[in-house]
Amino acid sequence: MDNNNMFKRAALLDKQLFLTLFNCNSPKWFKTMAFGLSKSGDGGLYILVCLAVWWLSNNEQQQLLPVTILVGFAIERPIYLLAKNRFARIRPCDCLVTNAYIVPNDKFSLPSGHSAAAFLVAIILSHFFPEYIWLLLSWAAGVAISRVVLGVHFPADIIIGAIIGSVCGLFALALVVPV
Repeated sequence: MDNNNMFKRAALLDKQLFLTLFNCNSPKWFKTMAFGLSKSGDGGLYILVCLAVWWLSNNEQQQLLPVTILVGFAIERPIYLLAKNRFARIRPCDCLVTNAYIVPNDKFSLPSGHSAAAFLVAIILSHFFPEYIWLLLSWAAGVAISRVVLGVHFPADIIIGAIIGSVCGLFALALVVPV
């Protein structure tokens, strides 16, 4: 199979997956849950978590959490912006369906910034609070999937965003947290 055919098949699968997850007949509670998960990934929650840990923790290691997250975002945001403008992939709500449940902040979809940010934060928080790793990764996955359910991202967008965020989170941990 040549590369061009492989990319066409991947794009078709991506569209089919999108149409399966973005279903206009989904129950209201499902859309409401997706909206809540998406909102939790808007950024305000990250600031509150960092401030709470910094304020409440007596653990020197945990005091590094806010700095680690800042370093992570300092690495991730330029990569995200460069990729978003380089790929310039049109959002599914602008080319495939016309009734997304939210209005996106920009016109391009690849990668998903919500997915990148959620996984960055989940990876870093999991290092400092390993007992919550499954809860944190489940939340990040929920944020990512919600973006497809709401109609503003294709599945590939959220997968690539999750990879970018995870790698940047691990890199920030390597830079900030002593071994």
